[in-house]
Amino acid sequence: MVAGMISVPHMAGLDLVLAVAMGVGLAAAVGFRVFLPMLVLSIGAYAGHLTLSSGLAWLGTPAALAMLSVATALEILAYYIPGVDNVLDVFAAPAALIAGALVSAAVMTDLPPMVRWTTAVIAGGGAAGAIHGLTSLLRVKTTVMTAGFGNHAIASGELAGALIVSLLALAAPLAAVALVAGFCWLAVRLLRRMLRKERSPASSSAESS
Repeated sequence: MVAGMISVPHMAGLDLVLAVAMGVGLAAAVGFRVFLPMLVLSIGAYAGHLTLSSGLAWLGTPAALAMLSVATALEILAYYIPGVDNVLDVFAAPAALIAGALVSAAVMTDLPPMVRWTTAVIAGGGAAGAIHGLTSLLRVKTTVMTAGFGNHAIASGELAGALIVSLLALAAPLAAVALVAGFCWLAVRLLRRMLRKERSPASSSAESS
């Protein structure tokens, strides 16, 4: 009896942790691409593999599935157009914050509404904003260093990241969060290295003059 009483809260706590991790993972994927993670979530809900929070069940409807499919295709194509990708980064920043909070709240079904939305805005929106900010900075640096020719590689990496993290968030939420943390660490190191390379020629020219 005692063992049973202890295991139930333990399982409930584990489910809560996994739900939050799933929300954060999906939100982080939104930082790579806004609509692709929402499409993955919509497909999962429409297929019956996910139960969405009340008020957000519309994400699993055929209408939402069709709308998100078109939006995803257009977003993917737009990021391969030189110049358009940098402009999209500006407009995608607030969209990523909103979508990150939305997908997080959609999968945190066991939390009370106030706690769910607070967690979704802070953790989900924060994760989406952090990933979007890092990828945007990487795109700016590659645009300057490669005259825009390296942006296709960034776009492909973002697309792969959005898909992999989205699927992993649904299958293994904790692994998805760990992967996102690893990406953030590598992105910060890469940006620091790029900044050092930019400063080196400037300091050399200043010394020579």
